[in-house]
Amino acid sequence: MTRILFICTGNICRSPMAEFVMKDLVKKARLETQFHIESAATSTEELGNPVYPPARRKLAEHGIECARKTARQLTNADYDKYDLLIGMDRANLRNMHRICGGDFANKMHLLMEFTDRPGDVVDPWYTDDFETTWRDVLEGCSGLLKQLTHR
Repeated sequence: MTRILFICTGNICRSPMAEFVMKDLVKKARLETQFHIESAATSTEELGNPVYPPARRKLAEHGIECARKTARQLTNADYDKYDLLIGMDRANLRNMHRICGGDFANKMHLLMEFTDRPGDVVDPWYTDDFETTWRDVLEGCSGLLKQLTHR
């Protein structure tokens, strides 16, 4: 089983979108038994809060439910628990390294590394552009799943 943890700053927009998009892609591919997928934050700002309403609405537009998700913080123990830790931007990646004490097993990546246009998933908290974030997340998760299932 491949264990994936998606990570963003607050765990209320980008990383839960990635978590639930990836779960949806895995379900549609009938691969649920091969993956365990969750998400977390690098900060403590939103701990315990639900998915941000515009992110929840964007997922719902595509038939994806995320009702019981609440924000939690990445811990050092997550490094050993997960096979892949996928950040949404370079600041997330720096904080992931700090929290986990480095990346000795090459588990940390940016989501957009799994696309033809590497870089950051823009934070819709600041841009209010959930459509662009949706497209980035879908493209990144699709690329990640393709890479993991076509080794």
